[in-house]
Amino acid sequence: MNYNSYASHMKSRYGYRIFRVGVDAGFTCPNRLKSPTGAGCVYCDSQGARAAYLRSSESHFRHDSGFEETIDTIACSPSDCKDYSFTFDFQGIKKQVDRGLEFLSRRYKASHFALYLQSFSNTFAPYEKLKELYDYATSLYPWESFIVSTRPDCLDRRKIDLLASYKSSCREVCVELGLQSGSDEILRAMNRGHDVACFEKAANLVRLRGIGLCMHVLTGFPGEEYPELDRTIDVINRVHPDAIKIHNLNVAAGTVLYERFLEGEVTVPCMSRHIENVAYILRRIPSDIVIERLMCETPNHRLASPRLFPDKNRFLRNLDEFMEKHGYRQGDLCQRQ
Repeated sequence: MNYNSYASHMKSRYGYRIFRVGVDAGFTCPNRLKSPTGAGCVYCDSQGARAAYLRSSESHFRHDSGFEETIDTIACSPSDCKDYSFTFDFQGIKKQVDRGLEFLSRRYKASHFALYLQSFSNTFAPYEKLKELYDYATSLYPWESFIVSTRPDCLDRRKIDLLASYKSSCREVCVELGLQSGSDEILRAMNRGHDVACFEKAANLVRLRGIGLCMHVLTGFPGEEYPELDRTIDVINRVHPDAIKIHNLNVAAGTVLYERFLEGEVTVPCMSRHIENVAYILRRIPSDIVIERLMCETPNHRLASPRLFPDKNRFLRNLDEFMEKHGYRQGDLCQRQ
């Protein structure tokens, strides 16, 4: 293997695979609240990275289904967001957990599970409400890991201390934190609502508290060339996360980016360009960083572009062939190991 894959890491560390039970706890995003349109980041749609088995309304679509322009992907209007009250549907959360456990056990014969608060910003609530939610969700099963996905502007020391407290009941606690780009100019163009300094502050607090850290980055955004990609790599190397997820830019229906795409202002990377971007990053980051994801998996019926991007297995095969052909390895150009 040319990089430190998540599957190989799981096998070497635990001797078995841990499956994530994705939960949508009903969070929204502060960036949507303050955005005039309620849309937040220009590429984000209303699904907020929800697990596939939670999107029951989309179950009739296939991987090769055609693009459906009419799919409703705007999460909320500004007026709706003003009424966001930080309440949680505990009965609904239990149903999601039960469904996830059943699905993963049946499909993959899984027996080891992680609780994954996945959709939108899962620390975007007052401390007391978060504790109530986390206490309940972690009590539903003897989880091996507790994973929380959020934004850097939704973390502070008290919330990080709260997350760290669950290390006594779960083998591992991890925060997934979105950077997307190491360029403040690109972040402004994305309408991310935070800068690089905000990300680094939050990431360093997470690391200091002994919590696992997975960074999210996105490549191929308009205006990104190798100097901007180098800035992203510099942030990765300064923070040195435990893991990273790399996504290629997708244009999903209903997003601000989709409106620009229709006007001819946006093009997205094809597979070969994304392979080059991924290899460029991998070679320049430490070899001990676990690679959890290397491409975006927006369902085809919500994907306006790129329409010809292959499925995950084919992409990974092509990436492996590319790196093997050129003799590339993760970290072979990294000055910090």
